[in-house]
Amino acid sequence: MGIVRALIVIPCYNECERLLPVHVRELLSDPKVDILFVNDGSRDRTFLLLKKLSALHPGRIQVLDFEFNAGKAEAVRKGLLHALEAGAELTGYTDADFATPPTELLRLIDEIEHSGAEIVLGSRVALLGTTIKRSAIRHIVGRLFASVASFAVGSPIYDTQCGAKFFRTTSALRAALAKPFSSRWAFDVELLCRLFGRLESSVSTSFTHAREVPLRQWCDVPGSKLSFVSMAKSFTDVVLIWLRVERYARTR
Repeated sequence: MGIVRALIVIPCYNECERLLPVHVRELLSDPKVDILFVNDGSRDRTFLLLKKLSALHPGRIQVLDFEFNAGKAEAVRKGLLHALEAGAELTGYTDADFATPPTELLRLIDEIEHSGAEIVLGSRVALLGTTIKRSAIRHIVGRLFASVASFAVGSPIYDTQCGAKFFRTTSALRAALAKPFSSRWAFDVELLCRLFGRLESSVSTSFTHAREVPLRQWCDVPGSKLSFVSMAKSFTDVVLIWLRVERYARTR
């Protein structure tokens, strides 16, 4: 069996102060992993940084540059579609601040490659022997969010919002990405609902083909764009997704 190629999508909006080249180098230490940066209409020097990183790692980094900010949901969707069109066997996305460190991202890629799973989700679970550092308010809101998200997805997923998710290239993934997400703030949940057939999609997959992997390390990075207002909007969005799932179930 040949090397399984993975293309990781990293959406960027005004990230020049938080995107550290050392993390990029660590991620590219695995020769089967490449990076696709999606510059989502940044107004700072992010695009210049991405071009510099691409020049430093020729053939390993691609850059999609969008003139206007469309939001993380659309940046991720277009990035994943680009990865599929580029022939990546595995793809996924993570955050530009590398709150999930490169070593953990590579571990998740190994997990999906060797387990045969179609979907692998990183999960921030504070267990003995792990280092999971997040604010108390984010943890409390996150647990409330996760409870509603589990009802929507139809499975007790512990952490739908961790910014580290990987997918095997399948017809179900292609179908799930075919249309823009209706949710700007809880698109992760909407994507999972499409993949598992909880929302309308031409092809779906089974929960048995997915697994959630507790992270050994995760750390809040200063400068996060996740404010209290955005957390409230995320919760509203996930409730609306749940209601859509319920309506869709009644029409089937």
